[in-house]
Amino acid sequence: MTTEFYTPQALCAMTRRRFLQLAALSTGGLLAGCAANPVTGRSQLMLMSREEEIQIDQTQSPFQFSTDYGKVQNNALNAYLNRTGKALAAKSHRPTMPYNFQAVNAPYINAYAFPGGSIAVSRGILVKMENEAELAALLGHELGHVNARHTAQQMSKGTLTQLLLSVGSIAAATQGQAWGDLAANLGGLGAGMLLASYSRENEREADALGMEYAVKAGYSSEGMVGLMDILNNLNKGHSSSAAVLFSTHPMSSERYNTAVQSARGAYAAARSLPLYRERYMDHTAPVRALAPAIEAMQKGEEAMARKQYAAAETRFKQALKQASNDYAANVMMAKCLTAQKRPQEAERYAEKAKQIYPAEAQGYHLSSISKLQQDKFNRALADLNAYERILPGNPGTKFMKGLANEGLGNRAQAAQFYHQYLSVVQQGSQAQYAYKRLKKWGYIR
Repeated sequence: MTTEFYTPQALCAMTRRRFLQLAALSTGGLLAGCAANPVTGRSQLMLMSREEEIQIDQTQSPFQFSTDYGKVQNNALNAYLNRTGKALAAKSHRPTMPYNFQAVNAPYINAYAFPGGSIAVSRGILVKMENEAELAALLGHELGHVNARHTAQQMSKGTLTQLLLSVGSIAAATQGQAWGDLAANLGGLGAGMLLASYSRENEREADALGMEYAVKAGYSSEGMVGLMDILNNLNKGHSSSAAVLFSTHPMSSERYNTAVQSARGAYAAARSLPLYRERYMDHTAPVRALAPAIEAMQKGEEAMARKQYAAAETRFKQALKQASNDYAANVMMAKCLTAQKRPQEAERYAEKAKQIYPAEAQGYHLSSISKLQQDKFNRALADLNAYERILPGNPGTKFMKGLANEGLGNRAQAAQFYHQYLSVVQQGSQAQYAYKRLKKWGYIR
């Protein structure tokens, strides 16, 4: 099979440069890929510069935020999180990184950081915490990952694996298989898919840095103890809503015990510093008011993961009864109905999601899928164009535009979009379907 036809020269050049870097490492050039850890000063494997960390962040974090149903539509809450986070960042080892802090609409329990300083916390974890000191410990922990360059380090280690996985064979596929992928993936990015998975050593270092930054910013060291208590209890209870959190941030009783020891030892004097409970409660009140709906969404997502769609639908109905204008709840219901091959009903919820949050991309994506499944090809293209204006760069959108144009009989346009899709994605039934079409139509010999 010849792939040069659909591989852009820019992509090839970038891959060759990266391959040469990796080849140098494998032949004894390890020092060329090492850098000093900003926290410890020790050498660590690092194949990306500060500028690359920021670029990767700016390119990838918008997709994760959209996967998590976008930034919470509450400017006061996001301003509060940003103020809190930046006060901590000023006490960190890399205070000049372009940090931003925000809440995302996801109901699952998580917080995460991208290497350039974009940090998010989910509604699910906001309703679990009790004071600002716990929030500061959480944000400080994520700052720890950025400052110790844990995400960049994990990405550097994974670069060779990613290159190897990017080369795959393309066989024949049917349109039914391609449609099945659309219904299953619903955008191609699952919660946490773009996030780094940290080692236990990474977590210990981030905990220590989180405690240090929080105390330096004027918070009680009991904030970290409280946060670790919450996480430890969730871990012991095998909480499904925190599964992504623990898959990327390994939890253990040791982390809780270490926090207690630090608070009573090295940071004993800081135990009397403020927790700021009332301030936290005031600023998070709008989210906390949605706690029952958030819990229903968590249970719905758990049922969806088990493909128990009827049970998931019941949970999403509960959430919508409590919060009918919640963007995430409407998108989740649209996903659930799409999975059950009920596109007309799915379209109704996706359309409402678009009205609730017109600046967020995922509603348009779900709406386009429901329209494609009803042969409303022109309207699907309008949704896909709107999606790309908000969130450009998702290759799956190119594939869907190919399907829509093929449905309209626009073979040349369909081939162009399938060609663009294959320049980025070369595995899976959608890639197989696109390749089969291009070969059948004579675009690939």
